[in-house]
Amino acid sequence: MDFDLSEEHRMLKDLVRRFVADELMPLEGKVLAREAKGEGAYITGDEKAHIDEESKKLGLWGLDAPADVGGSDLPAVAMIGVNEEIGRTVTPYVLPPDSPNLRMLMATVNEEQRAQYLAPYAQGKTVSAIGISEPGAGADPASMTTRAVREGDEWVLNGRKIWTSRAAEADFTIVMAVTDKGKGARGGISAFLVDKGTPGFNVLRRIPMIGGAYTYEVAFENCRLPAAKLLGKEGYGFAPMQVRLSTRRLEMASWCIGISQRALDMMCEYAPQRSTFGVPLAERQAVQWWIADAATKIKACRLMAYETAWKHDQGREVRTDVSMIKVFATEMAWEIVDKAMQTFGAMGMTKELPLHLMASQVRNMRIYDGPSEVHRWVVARDLLRLKH
Repeated sequence: MDFDLSEEHRMLKDLVRRFVADELMPLEGKVLAREAKGEGAYITGDEKAHIDEESKKLGLWGLDAPADVGGSDLPAVAMIGVNEEIGRTVTPYVLPPDSPNLRMLMATVNEEQRAQYLAPYAQGKTVSAIGISEPGAGADPASMTTRAVREGDEWVLNGRKIWTSRAAEADFTIVMAVTDKGKGARGGISAFLVDKGTPGFNVLRRIPMIGGAYTYEVAFENCRLPAAKLLGKEGYGFAPMQVRLSTRRLEMASWCIGISQRALDMMCEYAPQRSTFGVPLAERQAVQWWIADAATKIKACRLMAYETAWKHDQGREVRTDVSMIKVFATEMAWEIVDKAMQTFGAMGMTKELPLHLMASQVRNMRIYDGPSEVHRWVVARDLLRLKH
Protein backbone atom coordinates (compact mmCIF):
# COMPACT_ATOMS: atom_id res chain seq x y z
CA MET A 1 0.00 0.00 0.00
CA ASP A 2 1.57 3.26 -1.18
CA PHE A 3 0.58 6.40 0.72
CA ASP A 4 2.63 8.76 -1.45
CA LEU A 5 1.18 10.85 -4.24
CA SER A 6 2.66 10.19 -7.64
CA GLU A 7 5.41 12.62 -8.64
CA GLU A 8 3.09 14.22 -11.19
CA HIS A 9 0.30 14.79 -8.68
CA ARG A 10 2.68 16.05 -5.99
CA MET A 11 4.18 18.56 -8.41
CA LEU A 12 0.67 19.70 -9.38
CA LYS A 13 -0.26 20.22 -5.73
CA ASP A 14 2.92 22.25 -5.20
CA LEU A 15 2.17 24.31 -8.30
CA VAL A 16 -1.33 25.14 -7.07
CA ARG A 17 0.08 26.02 -3.65
CA ARG A 18 2.44 28.56 -5.26
CA PHE A 19 -0.40 29.90 -7.42
CA VAL A 20 -2.54 30.43 -4.32
CA ALA A 21 0.33 32.12 -2.49
CA ASP A 22 1.27 34.37 -5.43
CA GLU A 23 -2.14 35.24 -6.91
CA LEU A 24 -4.95 34.61 -4.40
CA MET A 25 -3.50 35.33 -0.96
CA PRO A 26 -2.46 38.91 -1.90
CA LEU A 27 -6.11 39.71 -2.67
CA GLU A 28 -7.41 38.62 0.72
CA GLY A 29 -7.12 42.11 2.21
CA LYS A 30 -9.38 43.55 -0.50
CA VAL A 31 -11.86 40.67 -0.20
CA LEU A 32 -12.04 41.09 3.58
CA ALA A 33 -12.52 44.87 3.26
CA ARG A 34 -15.38 44.45 0.77
CA GLU A 35 -17.11 41.91 2.99
CA ALA A 36 -16.65 44.13 6.07
CA LYS A 37 -18.44 46.96 4.21
CA GLY A 38 -21.36 44.66 3.42
CA GLU A 39 -20.56 44.40 -0.27
CA GLY A 40 -19.95 40.65 -0.20
CA ALA A 41 -16.76 38.61 -0.46
CA TYR A 42 -15.81 38.87 -4.12
CA ILE A 43 -13.09 39.66 -6.60
CA THR A 44 -13.60 42.27 -9.30
CA GLY A 45 -13.83 41.54 -12.99
CA ASP A 46 -10.34 42.89 -13.56
CA GLU A 47 -8.93 40.84 -10.69
CA LYS A 48 -10.59 37.70 -12.01
CA ALA A 49 -9.34 38.35 -15.53
CA HIS A 50 -5.77 38.56 -14.24
CA ILE A 51 -6.13 35.40 -12.14
CA ASP A 52 -7.68 33.57 -15.09
CA GLU A 53 -4.78 34.58 -17.28
CA GLU A 54 -2.21 33.38 -14.76
CA SER A 55 -3.95 30.10 -13.92
CA LYS A 56 -4.43 29.31 -17.61
CA LYS A 57 -0.79 30.11 -18.30
CA LEU A 58 0.18 27.60 -15.60
CA GLY A 59 -1.95 24.90 -17.21
CA LEU A 60 -4.46 24.77 -14.36
CA TRP A 61 -7.63 24.82 -16.46
CA GLY A 62 -9.59 21.68 -17.29
CA LEU A 63 -7.58 19.54 -14.89
CA ASP A 64 -10.20 16.78 -14.61
CA ALA A 65 -11.87 17.40 -17.97
CA PRO A 66 -11.63 14.81 -20.79
CA ALA A 67 -8.54 15.03 -22.97
CA ASP A 68 -10.57 15.12 -26.19
CA VAL A 69 -12.05 18.48 -25.21
CA GLY A 70 -8.76 19.97 -24.09
CA GLY A 71 -8.60 18.73 -20.51
CA SER A 72 -5.90 16.88 -18.56
CA ASP A 73 -8.20 14.00 -17.57
CA LEU A 74 -6.79 13.83 -14.05
CA PRO A 75 -8.26 11.39 -11.51
CA ALA A 76 -10.14 12.33 -8.33
CA VAL A 77 -7.04 11.56 -6.27
CA ALA A 78 -5.13 14.37 -7.97
CA MET A 79 -7.97 16.82 -7.35
CA ILE A 80 -7.86 16.29 -3.57
CA GLY A 81 -4.49 18.03 -3.37
CA VAL A 82 -5.55 20.75 -5.81
CA ASN A 83 -8.67 21.62 -3.86
CA GLU A 84 -6.90 21.42 -0.51
CA GLU A 85 -4.57 24.19 -1.66
CA ILE A 86 -7.46 26.27 -3.06
CA GLY A 87 -9.21 25.86 0.29
CA ARG A 88 -6.38 27.62 2.14
CA THR A 89 -7.50 31.07 0.96
CA VAL A 90 -10.71 33.06 1.44
CA THR A 91 -10.24 34.71 -1.96
CA PRO A 92 -13.15 33.20 -3.92
CA TYR A 93 -11.87 31.54 -7.06
CA VAL A 94 -12.60 28.27 -8.85
CA LEU A 95 -10.21 26.83 -11.42
CA PRO A 96 -12.29 26.44 -14.59
CA PRO A 97 -14.42 24.45 -14.99
CA ASP A 98 -16.28 23.72 -11.76
CA SER A 99 -15.81 19.95 -11.33
CA PRO A 100 -19.27 18.85 -10.07
CA ASN A 101 -21.26 20.09 -13.06
CA LEU A 102 -18.45 18.95 -15.34
CA ARG A 103 -18.73 15.40 -14.00
CA MET A 104 -22.49 15.40 -14.45
CA LEU A 105 -22.15 16.58 -18.03
CA MET A 106 -19.49 13.94 -18.72
CA ALA A 107 -21.90 11.25 -17.50
CA THR A 108 -24.88 12.38 -19.57
CA VAL A 109 -24.20 14.41 -22.72
CA ASN A 110 -24.85 13.09 -26.23
CA GLU A 111 -22.57 14.05 -29.10
CA GLU A 112 -24.46 17.23 -29.96
CA GLN A 113 -24.47 18.35 -26.31
CA ARG A 114 -20.82 17.38 -25.97
CA ALA A 115 -19.91 19.91 -28.64
CA GLN A 116 -22.39 22.58 -27.56
CA TYR A 117 -22.03 22.38 -23.78
CA LEU A 118 -19.29 20.09 -22.48
CA ALA A 119 -16.43 21.23 -24.72
CA PRO A 120 -16.76 25.00 -24.14
CA TYR A 121 -17.43 24.41 -20.45
CA ALA A 122 -14.34 22.23 -20.08
CA GLN A 123 -12.31 24.92 -21.82
CA GLY A 124 -13.46 27.63 -19.41
CA LYS A 125 -15.50 29.48 -22.02
CA THR A 126 -18.84 29.18 -20.21
CA VAL A 127 -20.23 29.28 -16.67
CA SER A 128 -22.84 26.84 -15.39
CA ALA A 129 -25.34 26.55 -12.54
CA ILE A 130 -27.53 23.73 -11.31
CA GLY A 131 -31.05 23.88 -9.91
CA ILE A 132 -31.85 21.05 -7.50
CA SER A 133 -33.15 22.42 -4.17
CA GLU A 134 -36.65 23.84 -3.95
CA PRO A 135 -38.64 25.67 -1.28
CA GLY A 136 -39.73 22.66 0.76
CA ALA A 137 -37.38 20.17 -0.92
CA GLY A 138 -33.78 20.82 0.03
CA ALA A 139 -32.00 17.88 1.63
CA ASP A 140 -34.51 15.49 0.04
CA PRO A 141 -34.28 16.13 -3.72
CA ALA A 142 -36.59 13.17 -4.38
CA SER A 143 -39.40 15.38 -3.02
CA MET A 144 -38.97 18.05 -5.70
CA THR A 145 -42.12 19.29 -7.42
CA THR A 146 -40.77 21.19 -10.45
CA ARG A 147 -42.41 19.47 -13.40
CA ALA A 148 -41.38 18.95 -17.00
CA VAL A 149 -44.15 17.89 -19.37
CA ARG A 150 -43.56 16.73 -22.93
CA GLU A 151 -45.59 18.58 -25.55
CA GLY A 152 -44.69 17.43 -29.05
CA ASP A 153 -41.06 18.34 -29.72
CA GLU A 154 -40.77 20.44 -26.58
CA TRP A 155 -40.56 20.12 -22.82
CA VAL A 156 -42.47 22.62 -20.69
CA LEU A 157 -41.00 23.37 -17.26
CA ASN A 158 -42.94 24.82 -14.33
CA GLY A 159 -41.76 25.23 -10.75
CA ARG A 160 -39.21 26.93 -8.51
CA LYS A 161 -35.64 26.36 -7.44
CA ILE A 162 -33.77 28.00 -4.56
CA TRP A 163 -30.19 28.28 -3.23
CA THR A 164 -28.94 28.17 -6.82
CA SER A 165 -25.42 29.60 -7.07
CA ARG A 166 -24.54 31.68 -10.15
CA ALA A 167 -28.09 31.46 -11.57
CA ALA A 168 -28.01 35.05 -12.80
CA GLU A 169 -24.55 34.81 -14.35
CA ALA A 170 -24.54 31.28 -15.77
CA ASP A 171 -24.57 30.69 -19.51
CA PHE A 172 -26.66 27.59 -18.87
CA THR A 173 -28.32 25.93 -15.90
CA ILE A 174 -28.81 22.22 -15.35
CA VAL A 175 -32.35 21.87 -14.01
CA MET A 176 -33.73 18.80 -12.27
CA ALA A 177 -37.44 18.21 -12.80
CA VAL A 178 -40.07 15.52 -12.30
CA THR A 179 -41.11 13.85 -15.56
CA ASP A 180 -43.05 10.95 -14.00
CA LYS A 181 -44.51 11.67 -10.58
CA GLY A 182 -45.43 8.04 -9.97
CA LYS A 183 -41.84 6.81 -10.32
CA GLY A 184 -40.18 9.59 -8.30
CA ALA A 185 -36.41 9.23 -7.90
CA ARG A 186 -36.48 5.74 -9.43
CA GLY A 187 -37.16 6.63 -13.04
CA GLY A 188 -39.20 9.80 -12.70
CA ILE A 189 -36.65 12.64 -12.43
CA SER A 190 -34.89 14.08 -15.47
CA ALA A 191 -32.22 16.71 -16.12
CA PHE A 192 -32.51 19.56 -18.60
CA LEU A 193 -30.21 22.20 -20.06
CA VAL A 194 -31.69 25.70 -19.84
CA ASP A 195 -29.80 28.45 -21.61
CA LYS A 196 -29.52 31.95 -20.19
CA GLY A 197 -32.30 34.16 -21.50
CA THR A 198 -34.71 31.32 -22.25
CA PRO A 199 -38.28 32.70 -22.00
CA GLY A 200 -39.97 31.51 -18.82
CA PHE A 201 -36.69 31.19 -16.90
CA ASN A 202 -36.85 33.99 -14.35
CA VAL A 203 -34.41 34.91 -11.60
CA LEU A 204 -36.65 36.08 -8.74
CA ARG A 205 -34.20 37.28 -6.13
CA ARG A 206 -30.61 37.35 -5.01
CA ILE A 207 -30.23 35.88 -1.54
CA PRO A 208 -27.36 37.09 0.69
CA MET A 209 -25.72 34.21 2.56
CA ILE A 210 -23.27 34.28 5.46
CA GLY A 211 -19.64 34.73 4.51
CA GLY A 212 -20.39 37.30 1.83
CA ALA A 213 -21.76 34.74 -0.64
CA TYR A 214 -24.99 34.87 -2.67
CA THR A 215 -27.46 32.36 -4.07
CA TYR A 216 -30.64 32.82 -6.10
CA GLU A 217 -34.26 31.80 -6.24
CA VAL A 218 -35.50 31.11 -9.77
CA ALA A 219 -38.88 30.32 -11.30
CA PHE A 220 -39.85 28.36 -14.39
CA GLU A 221 -43.12 29.61 -15.82
CA ASN A 222 -44.13 27.67 -18.93
CA CYS A 223 -40.46 27.54 -19.83
CA ARG A 224 -40.34 25.78 -23.19
CA LEU A 225 -37.28 23.79 -24.19
CA PRO A 226 -36.54 21.87 -27.39
CA ALA A 227 -36.57 18.11 -26.85
CA ALA A 228 -32.81 18.14 -27.48
CA LYS A 229 -32.29 19.96 -24.15
CA LEU A 230 -33.04 16.77 -22.22
CA LEU A 231 -29.74 15.84 -20.54
CA GLY A 232 -29.26 12.09 -20.48
CA LYS A 233 -32.15 9.64 -20.54
CA GLU A 234 -35.67 10.64 -19.62
CA GLY A 235 -36.42 9.62 -16.05
CA TYR A 236 -32.83 8.79 -15.21
CA GLY A 237 -31.50 12.11 -13.99
CA PHE A 238 -31.20 11.13 -10.33
CA ALA A 239 -28.11 8.91 -10.68
CA PRO A 240 -25.97 11.45 -12.60
CA MET A 241 -27.15 14.12 -10.15
CA GLN A 242 -25.68 11.94 -7.40
CA VAL A 243 -22.40 11.84 -9.36
CA ARG A 244 -22.44 15.60 -9.30
CA LEU A 245 -23.25 15.73 -5.58
CA SER A 246 -20.55 13.21 -4.66
CA THR A 247 -17.97 15.23 -6.59
CA ARG A 248 -18.95 18.42 -4.74
CA ARG A 249 -18.91 16.69 -1.36
CA LEU A 250 -15.42 15.33 -1.94
CA GLU A 251 -14.38 18.78 -3.14
CA MET A 252 -15.80 20.31 0.05
CA ALA A 253 -13.84 17.83 2.15
CA SER A 254 -10.66 18.92 0.38
CA TRP A 255 -11.46 22.59 0.94
CA CYS A 256 -12.07 21.85 4.63
CA ILE A 257 -8.67 20.20 4.91
CA GLY A 258 -7.09 23.33 3.43
CA ILE A 259 -9.09 25.63 5.71
CA SER A 260 -8.18 23.54 8.76
CA GLN A 261 -4.49 23.44 7.83
CA ARG A 262 -4.47 27.24 7.41
CA ALA A 263 -6.12 27.67 10.81
CA LEU A 264 -3.64 25.27 12.41
CA ASP A 265 -0.71 27.09 10.81
CA MET A 266 -2.05 30.38 12.14
CA MET A 267 -2.30 28.94 15.66
CA CYS A 268 1.23 27.53 15.52
CA GLU A 269 2.62 30.88 14.37
CA TYR A 270 0.70 32.99 16.88
CA ALA A 271 0.83 30.87 20.06
CA PRO A 272 4.59 31.37 20.73
CA GLN A 273 4.27 35.13 20.18
CA ARG A 274 1.34 35.90 22.50
CA SER A 275 1.78 35.72 26.25
CA THR A 276 -0.85 35.74 28.99
CA PHE A 277 0.07 36.21 32.63
CA GLY A 278 3.74 36.03 31.66
CA VAL A 279 3.53 32.70 29.83
CA PRO A 280 3.40 32.16 26.03
CA LEU A 281 0.17 30.59 24.79
CA ALA A 282 2.35 27.86 23.26
CA GLU A 283 3.11 26.65 26.79
CA ARG A 284 -0.53 26.48 27.84
CA GLN A 285 -1.80 22.91 27.93
CA ALA A 286 -5.21 23.89 26.54
CA VAL A 287 -3.65 25.46 23.45
CA GLN A 288 -1.22 22.56 23.05
CA TRP A 289 -4.13 20.12 23.06
CA TRP A 290 -6.06 22.20 20.52
CA ILE A 291 -3.05 22.09 18.23
CA ALA A 292 -2.38 18.38 18.76
CA ASP A 293 -6.04 17.47 18.21
CA ALA A 294 -6.21 19.63 15.09
CA ALA A 295 -3.11 18.04 13.55
CA THR A 296 -4.41 14.54 14.33
CA LYS A 297 -7.85 15.17 12.82
CA ILE A 298 -6.43 16.84 9.72
CA LYS A 299 -4.20 13.84 9.09
CA ALA A 300 -7.12 11.44 9.55
CA CYS A 301 -9.35 13.54 7.28
CA ARG A 302 -6.72 13.83 4.58
CA LEU A 303 -6.22 10.05 4.53
CA MET A 304 -9.97 9.50 4.42
CA ALA A 305 -10.34 11.92 1.52
CA TYR A 306 -7.57 10.29 -0.51
CA GLU A 307 -8.95 6.81 0.15
CA THR A 308 -12.44 7.84 -0.94
CA ALA A 309 -11.06 9.48 -4.09
CA TRP A 310 -8.96 6.38 -4.84
CA LYS A 311 -12.02 4.12 -4.50
CA HIS A 312 -13.95 6.47 -6.77
CA ASP A 313 -11.19 6.28 -9.40
CA GLN A 314 -11.39 2.47 -9.18
CA GLY A 315 -15.07 2.64 -10.08
CA ARG A 316 -16.19 1.41 -6.67
CA GLU A 317 -19.33 2.49 -4.82
CA VAL A 318 -18.47 5.41 -2.54
CA ARG A 319 -21.82 6.86 -1.52
CA THR A 320 -21.37 5.93 2.14
CA ASP A 321 -17.70 6.95 2.13
CA VAL A 322 -18.63 10.34 0.68
CA SER A 323 -21.24 10.88 3.38
CA MET A 324 -18.68 9.98 6.04
CA ILE A 325 -16.09 12.40 4.72
CA LYS A 326 -18.67 15.20 4.22
CA VAL A 327 -19.64 15.01 7.90
CA PHE A 328 -16.14 14.47 9.28
CA ALA A 329 -14.41 17.16 7.22
CA THR A 330 -16.95 19.94 7.70
CA GLU A 331 -17.33 19.35 11.43
CA MET A 332 -13.57 19.02 11.85
CA ALA A 333 -12.96 22.33 10.09
CA TRP A 334 -15.66 24.06 12.15
CA GLU A 335 -13.99 22.88 15.38
CA ILE A 336 -10.45 23.79 14.32
CA VAL A 337 -11.35 27.25 13.05
CA ASP A 338 -13.26 27.86 16.27
CA LYS A 339 -10.17 26.92 18.31
CA ALA A 340 -8.06 29.22 16.15
CA MET A 341 -10.46 32.09 16.83
CA GLN A 342 -10.27 31.29 20.54
CA THR A 343 -6.48 31.28 20.40
CA PHE A 344 -6.42 34.74 18.83
CA GLY A 345 -8.87 36.09 21.41
CA ALA A 346 -10.49 39.41 20.53
CA MET A 347 -8.37 39.65 17.38
CA GLY A 348 -9.97 36.45 16.22
CA MET A 349 -13.36 38.18 16.35
CA THR A 350 -12.33 40.96 13.99
CA LYS A 351 -12.95 41.18 10.29
CA GLU A 352 -9.30 42.03 9.75
CA LEU A 353 -8.30 38.36 9.94
CA PRO A 354 -9.67 35.74 7.54
CA LEU A 355 -10.89 33.47 10.37
CA HIS A 356 -14.47 34.76 10.34
CA LEU A 357 -14.79 34.11 6.60
CA MET A 358 -13.24 30.67 7.01
CA ALA A 359 -15.80 29.93 9.73
CA SER A 360 -18.68 31.16 7.57
CA GLN A 361 -17.54 29.09 4.59
CA VAL A 362 -17.42 25.97 6.74
CA ARG A 363 -20.81 26.72 8.31
CA ASN A 364 -22.33 26.96 4.85
CA MET A 365 -20.74 23.65 3.86
CA ARG A 366 -22.31 21.91 6.85
CA ILE A 367 -25.66 22.59 5.14
CA TYR A 368 -24.88 22.69 1.40
CA ASP A 369 -25.13 19.43 -0.52
CA GLY A 370 -26.77 17.68 2.40
CA PRO A 371 -26.60 18.59 6.09
CA SER A 372 -24.63 16.45 8.52
CA GLU A 373 -27.79 14.86 9.89
CA VAL A 374 -28.81 13.48 6.48
CA HIS A 375 -25.32 12.11 5.82
CA ARG A 376 -25.23 10.41 9.23
CA TRP A 377 -28.60 8.89 8.34
CA VAL A 378 -27.17 7.60 5.03
CA VAL A 379 -24.20 6.01 6.81
CA ALA A 380 -26.34 4.45 9.53
CA ARG A 381 -28.88 2.99 7.10
CA ASP A 382 -26.09 1.45 5.08
CA LEU A 383 -24.47 -0.14 8.14
CA LEU A 384 -27.82 -1.34 9.44
CA ARG A 385 -28.71 -2.67 5.99
CA LEU A 386 -31.90 -0.64 5.87
CA LYS A 387 -33.47 0.22 2.52
CA HIS A 388 -32.36 3.58 1.14
